[in-house]
Amino acid sequence: RTTDMIPNFTIIPVGRSSFVNKDNPDPIDIELAQKGLRMAQEALREHKCDVLILDEINVAVEWNLISVEDQLELIRMKPPDVELIMTGRYARQEVIDAADLVTEMREIKHYYATKKLMARRGFEY
Repeated sequence: RTTDMIPNFTIIPVGRSSFVNKDNPDPIDIELAQKGLRMAQEALREHKCDVLILDEINVAVEWNLISVEDQLELIRMKPPDVELIMTGRYARQEVIDAADLVTEMREIKHYYATKKLMARRGFEY
């Protein structure tokens, strides 16, 4: 893996590799999201990193895997010298209000439609 060659860079996946049923999440998906939340809290509390990326956390909140209050608490507990990056669609307004920087990406052109390509391992999943 490329990340093995980068010093001081760690990726810790906590979800399953399958899709989550947003209308009826499996209990294991909720459990894994809560585990990821606890790991993020610990990383911030114990200052284990300079940059913490919580990929798709906004989706986890939207799908009720974790609460928006837990997400806001992560923002509140962030040390001043740590960059906290939260990604995903569906960012709640209260999260946007609490954040220092908010960026929205939108699709203009995508190879899914133009070239009929499926999701690529290592990029979309």
